Amino acid sequence: MSYQRIGITDAAKALIDQIRAEHGPLMFHQSGGCCDGSSPMCYAKGEFKTGASDVWLGTVHDCNFYMSSDQFEYWKHTHLTLDVTDGRGASFSLEIPYGKRFLIKSRMLTEEELADLEPVKSGEL
Repeated sequence: MSYQRIGITDAAKALIDQIRAEHGPLMFHQSGGCCDGSSPMCYAKGEFKTGASDVWLGTVHDCNFYMSSDQFEYWKHTHLTLDVTDGRGASFSLEIPYGKRFLIKSRMLTEEELADLEPVKSGEL
């Protein structure tokens, strides 16, 4: 069994369900850029165009999760958990009207997990 690089909390699932009811299928992208900081951005599926400079980390609550390849180089040895907290979301992320923002919690992957990780894929899916 391959270990996944991304997980999700129940609170994040609940917020995704609310957003999905209004916007339909969703996706996430984490760029680590200057404008959106390091917060994961939630978009309607296909609204954010991924490309060769992005990697697909996996799926959380039926949402594809992507990260810029530059950011992935820093985080490739970590397990990420998508969570949510009170506060204003970043720039164009869909959770803004809900008074919440998505965030990432991370921990180092164990040796066992590193040996059997689900592979990342090009962001051009």
